[in-house]
Amino acid sequence: MRNVSYRILTLCLVCFFLPRFAGATVFYSKEEAFELAFGKDAQIENLPVFLSDEQQAAIEKLARVKLDSQLYSFYEGRKNGQVLGYAAIESHTVRTQPETLLIVLSPKGELVKSEILAFHEPPEYKPPSTWFQTLTHKPADELRLDKGVDAISGATLSVRASLDSIRKVLAIYRLAMAEGAP
Repeated sequence: MRNVSYRILTLCLVCFFLPRFAGATVFYSKEEAFELAFGKDAQIENLPVFLSDEQQAAIEKLARVKLDSQLYSFYEGRKNGQVLGYAAIESHTVRTQPETLLIVLSPKGELVKSEILAFHEPPEYKPPSTWFQTLTHKPADELRLDKGVDAISGATLSVRASLDSIRKVLAIYRLAMAEGAP
């Protein structure tokens, strides 16, 4: 009897926890992400950004998000000596699981692409790539659900987390990396 109870308990635990891990998907590696951002044969340079306390406060105010760190990495893409743009890889928790985004900016700091690299929440919570395409070239202050960005039924937390990350990257670029930034 004890052996049967143990098997039933094990089966119940597997059935309960398996769906939580079944939705975890990595779509692109870091190298593939750089190719998505800048194309084949681009040279990638890591540009670490060290924020001062003043920059951190200004970025949090502009992006309307709390920063986890004062150290960020941007990646500059170049081809034939020309700057193609900048990319950031941002990971954050959506509901209880992580999502990783590729956020690509033009050489002038405009959002030109955002793509999910990894999504560990259930697949029905993942915003489609067509939704991300609607965000391109919008300024940071318009990248909020109450400012002209449509929510997605069933994926509101994913949408909100993605928008927060995109606004954060745009604000860091503007206040810490752009020419003439303090």
